[in-house]
Amino acid sequence: MSTIPATPGAATVPPVTGDPTPPRARRPRTAFGAHSPWFPYVLVLPLVLILFGYVVQPMFATFAESVGVDGVQNYTTFLTGDGVARSALVTSLIISAASVLLCGIVGVAMAFLLKRFSFPGRKLIEAIILVPAALPPLIGAISFQLLYSETGILPRGLQQLFSTAEPVLPFSGIAGVLVVHTFTMYPYFYLAASAALVGMDPSVEEAAYNLGAGRVRVWRTVLLPMLTPALVSASLLVFMTSLASYTAPLLFGVDQTMTMQIYINRTNGDLPMASTYASVLGVVSVLFLLGMRWYEGRRSYRSQSKGVAAHRREITNPFGRWLALAASLLATAVLLAPVATIALVAFSADGSWTTEVIPAAYTTQNFVTIFSDPDAFQPILNSLQMSLTATVGCVVVGVLIAYAVRRLDFRGRGLLDVAVMLAWALPGTVVAINLISAFSTGNAFSFGQVLIGTFWIMPLAYFVRFLPLVFRSSSATLAQLDPSLEEAARNLGASWWRAFGTVTLRLMLPGVVAGALLAFVHGVGEFVASVLIYTSETAPISVEINNRMYSFEVGTAAAYGMLQVVLIFVVMVVSGRLQSGRTASREAAQWTA
Repeated sequence: MSTIPATPGAATVPPVTGDPTPPRARRPRTAFGAHSPWFPYVLVLPLVLILFGYVVQPMFATFAESVGVDGVQNYTTFLTGDGVARSALVTSLIISAASVLLCGIVGVAMAFLLKRFSFPGRKLIEAIILVPAALPPLIGAISFQLLYSETGILPRGLQQLFSTAEPVLPFSGIAGVLVVHTFTMYPYFYLAASAALVGMDPSVEEAAYNLGAGRVRVWRTVLLPMLTPALVSASLLVFMTSLASYTAPLLFGVDQTMTMQIYINRTNGDLPMASTYASVLGVVSVLFLLGMRWYEGRRSYRSQSKGVAAHRREITNPFGRWLALAASLLATAVLLAPVATIALVAFSADGSWTTEVIPAAYTTQNFVTIFSDPDAFQPILNSLQMSLTATVGCVVVGVLIAYAVRRLDFRGRGLLDVAVMLAWALPGTVVAINLISAFSTGNAFSFGQVLIGTFWIMPLAYFVRFLPLVFRSSSATLAQLDPSLEEAARNLGASWWRAFGTVTLRLMLPGVVAGALLAFVHGVGEFVASVLIYTSETAPISVEINNRMYSFEVGTAAAYGMLQVVLIFVVMVVSGRLQSGRTASREAAQWTA
């Protein structure tokens, strides 16, 4: 290596020694600083305590309540008693499995038709295909009861049309529950299958046809294997949601389900037996979750080809086009009927709808009463306050857990991921029983206070149930951001908190807000856990709807439901805008990197 001789008379520059980093860029290496190996544990420890105190520890409390002073006597009764418990478990499993099958058929068929074919009415169906997802569980079940039960609009309308002695084609019992589940849960399969079909390389399918394979064989050996991850994910969601279903069995008179038996035993004052049902249901849910994850991870489903996305095929047969148009109009009517029913009944006068096919008297008094009567408006305030409180907690904890799982390296990271999703695997009734068992007396996590019967137990239940929504949305957004952006800020001297707040958090904000909106709107419509832990002062909208229905104030109940539906539609529009913002943020981050 050559050297440059010193110029005579030139100043001598002393050699650079020590740390050449500018003073403001030097970061102290304190014992618990951001670069310390202990930093991840310092950040994660409070999060672990929160998850343990409000998710895991209540599960242990429920199990302890179920064994009580009699040991395993409750479980012995569950297995060898009068058969109610075994029948409830079998019925719940059958309903859940049938729901998965029916939702899979409807959702995958709709995805295949809308993504692979072009026909008259396709855009109209695509615009409203997700309307069922906008219905809160209670409102969805009530709308189907008003439409398809023995006293519903359609069976009584057909009875009057054909002059029959009994309503025509009414749904009741398990059949009614399955109809509700199929209509409200098929979007899980539709969304998952649509995303998989859009991203699937058509050259693989075409190669199979060119080699002489028939349509059935191509479906069995090419399409279905490639759709497996999507189908497993959707099956998991539908099975868990069906297993946790309470409103549909309640309204269609199916008492022999696990959720109904939990409610019945709780209202009868038998908390140990309710805890036994909750423990068994929780174990079944977690085992199914682990089993589906194991099945999905048995093999790889990635395509190695480099093809392009599939194009829609135009239906050219005239008869097929007319048939497609008729089917599109029928599908539109079926999809919009529940919302239209709630809107119609919301303007009906309470007590005016008896034996008529549709309400005979209409009024705006239902909405006037809700907003002018303090007692009627209180459930709305309760829902907004409790849901907002829970959402703030979900955002703070969910974002930090997402960051810890995605960005930090520490032992037990996988367990933290499982713990935060554990509440999503538990039915709402189980979450409620867990909280009842844990906080009927004061403990360290309630600061020595009894939470049952207070305002705070409701936001806590919402926090536990909907924390995974914010966590998953934040985690997905964070996975798309380049870590070097945050590292660049810290190399310029910013502390960890400043780099996280000004760079990482700002870039992941669209995903965080989208998850927060979902948690908020789910909290406003939550019913399953609320019905077990509410008091007369803390009754939310969903419980008030249920109470009004049982008081035969159907019009006012539907008015409350219509307000929920409008709120959810607004949130869906805002979430759609945020999805666009998330894409723009990701592109900006990639360009900056």
